[in-house]
Amino acid sequence: MAGRRNISTSPDDSLAEGPVRTCIGCRKRATKRELLRVIAGSDTHGHPVVVPDPDGTAPGRGAHLHPSLGCYDLAVRRKAFSRALLPPERRSEGGLSSAPVGEYLHSHQNLAKKQA
Repeated sequence: MAGRRNISTSPDDSLAEGPVRTCIGCRKRATKRELLRVIAGSDTHGHPVVVPDPDGTAPGRGAHLHPSLGCYDLAVRRKAFSRALLPPERRSEGGLSSAPVGEYLHSHQNLAKKQA
C-alpha cells in the first residue's frame, strides 16, 4: 500500500521508547531524552548564540545534540547550529556562537568525572 512505512522490529531497535530526534553533530538518531536540546538565543551583549536547553521547555525552534564533546565538535565543524536554527536568509550574517553549549558540556563532563 502506498504511504505505509515498514516498522523495524529488530531487538536492537531501542528507538521505540518515546520521540526520536537526530543529533546535528553525528547525524545519528536517538530518543529525545538522550539528547541535549539547544536553541538560538542572545548573550549579555545581544549577540546571537546557541544556548543549551536541558529541560527542553524553552520556546522557539530547537535542535538536538548528543551531550558529548565529540558531537559538539562535529556540529561546530559542519556549521550545523546555524543550519538547524537560523532561516536561510540569516545564515550569511555571521552565524551563531556555540560557546555557551561548549561551556555547558565541559562543565557537565567535569562534574561527571568528579562524581566517578
